[in-house]
Amino acid sequence: MASQRQVAAARRNVKKAQAGARSKRSIANLPAKTRTALGKQGAAVAARKRTGSKGPATRAELYEQAKRRDIRGRSKMGRDELARALGRG
Repeated sequence: MASQRQVAAARRNVKKAQAGARSKRSIANLPAKTRTALGKQGAAVAARKRTGSKGPATRAELYEQAKRRDIRGRSKMGRDELARALGRG
């Protein structure tokens, strides 16, 4: 039988492990909505690679265009959002 000290130490270890797992930013620990969005974004990237893209392909290029057109919130936007904001699909 485990002593009270051993039980307390085991509880602490479990809590530490749980906290570590929660803080780790792996896809499994992200909210379902975020995982879905990442999957869709990955599928879009794969489709662009297969078919070739039209116009600026990188986020950096789209960001520069958004900067020139002074689109608000551009620094927080991803590639698809920048393309939409610029009216490219």
